[in-house]
Amino acid sequence: MKKFFKLLLLTFTVFSISFAKDNSLQNIQDKGEIIIGLDDTFAPMGFRDEEGKIIGFDIDLANEVANRIGVKATFKPCEWDGIIFDLRSKRIDLIWNGLTITPEREKQIAFSTPYFDDDQIVIVKNPNIKSFQDLKDKKIGVQLGSASYFAFENSVLSKETNNLNKYSTNVEALLDLEAGRTDAVVIDAVVGKYYISKKPDFIVLNDILEKQQMGVGMRKDDVALKNKIDETLANMKADGSFDKIYKKWFGDN
Repeated sequence: MKKFFKLLLLTFTVFSISFAKDNSLQNIQDKGEIIIGLDDTFAPMGFRDEEGKIIGFDIDLANEVANRIGVKATFKPCEWDGIIFDLRSKRIDLIWNGLTITPEREKQIAFSTPYFDDDQIVIVKNPNIKSFQDLKDKKIGVQLGSASYFAFENSVLSKETNNLNKYSTNVEALLDLEAGRTDAVVIDAVVGKYYISKKPDFIVLNDILEKQQMGVGMRKDDVALKNKIDETLANMKADGSFDKIYKKWFGDN
């Protein structure tokens, strides 16, 4: 009888290991497509050009990685506040769109090795606002569900004002700043500085809210896919193709 139970246990163990095998990379390659979720207003990481085509720094990176893996990258616009749910429910395979690595997100999803450094900054239009102290009781705008939102919640600014305007996109927040309906916007530096280059009346405060890094978001069980993306990005940095894409969007800065 003991031998029977040992054999049963061994059979169950082998079956469990086989069942738990990570096929995340193979499944993508078999499908021939990897679906990438993004906010298509997040310039210059991923946004639409005048003809409606989705372009950007992350778009070029993702296309090159997909090509090296041997699949096609398909980009699917999502509501940013629900994009992690879309990933975990398998409506998309990756989040690749200036996704900041935060402790809150790491509880829910896995990240690639960080590939981009970024800051959380504050943009204003009124030249009399020069520091965080000047924002006391002012209206502050932020994209709901974004790293900027979490940075605001964890910062001294959240104690300075109760007037928080929440937006679906950064574009909406910046339009309200332009129109005077809000006094400041908390935003990723890479995005904020892109818009400032087009709106010279916007001002970046010297104070930095938080230093952060960006990574590709994926499901925690998709270890083989994560390892392949990490390996491919490392190869791209080694062979100079990462720098080539970087210079296309950011110059030599």
